[in-house]
Amino acid sequence: MKPTIKDVARKANVSVATVSRVLNNQPGYSVETEKKVLEAIDELGYHPNALARGLVGKRTKTLGVLIPRISNMVSSQIMNGIEDAAHKNDHSVIICNTDNDGQKTMVYLDVLREKRVDGIIVVSEMLTEEYANKLVELKVPVILISTIDETGQFPHIKVNDEQAAYQATEYLISKGHKNIAMISGTPEDMVAGKPRLDGYKKALRENGLPVKEENIVFGDFWFDSGKECMERLLNNNQGITAIFVASDEMAAGALSTAYKSGIRVPEDISIIGFDNTQLAEMTIPPLTTVSQPFYQMGYKGLKLLLKAIKGKEVNSAILPHVIVERETVKKV
Repeated sequence: MKPTIKDVARKANVSVATVSRVLNNQPGYSVETEKKVLEAIDELGYHPNALARGLVGKRTKTLGVLIPRISNMVSSQIMNGIEDAAHKNDHSVIICNTDNDGQKTMVYLDVLREKRVDGIIVVSEMLTEEYANKLVELKVPVILISTIDETGQFPHIKVNDEQAAYQATEYLISKGHKNIAMISGTPEDMVAGKPRLDGYKKALRENGLPVKEENIVFGDFWFDSGKECMERLLNNNQGITAIFVASDEMAAGALSTAYKSGIRVPEDISIIGFDNTQLAEMTIPPLTTVSQPFYQMGYKGLKLLLKAIKGKEVNSAILPHVIVERETVKKV
């Protein structure tokens, strides 16, 4: 049988309440008593139940993370940052893979309530009014990573997507490209779709270039969508020399279609992506792209959540992005 807190108290010759105070770093015991309790815990191999301890201190040291696709490279990098920061601060994480399914998300929020999590992180998923109201009901701190809350109720950590897209487009312009297309996310997506599209259009206008609607096609950020969008661009447009693609996965799909169509990158057409996931290094040729600091987003997001749990004020943060030059853009 696993040792219990009563076994620890008996071995240390103290009360259960004293053992509980030691475990929860509460006052009311001597240094000698603390030493006896810790030695008893070590000898017995006692592992206190995190939930039980949390009920005493009103904290479980458990945090919830809502994430749309845990297998996605963006999500995995963010999760690495979250888990590293949690581990270093003696917290555990419950990961909820929502699949962008609203009903599943609501069920997970009920699960996190039952688990008495101390706080919640929402990753890369736009908050609907229903989600936001549910999170408010849970009465725990919430931090958003790589997404926003239009109501302004919850702090967020992300890059400035519009500015990053502007700079990606201007980078192509600086290389001499004038007829630049875009493979965009959905314009209804206020987190990444619309801001990146706005940045692309703004860069063209401010550099004296026309915005051609036939040069813009819409996808869903994933590989197959990139393939299909590239096919549409190649079939319907002439003279395009460069393409800004709103995600690395779609850019990989675009590269695949270009290869199958006998179009050389960057000799015939230049491509720049967005994200700088590991995939950008794996494509042929390696993808020039906008780099987001995903690991840092996750790490900083977790640290901000812990700060909020302690009752301290936290503010939204915009992290820097950079353009990583590889081999898919040439000067014309």
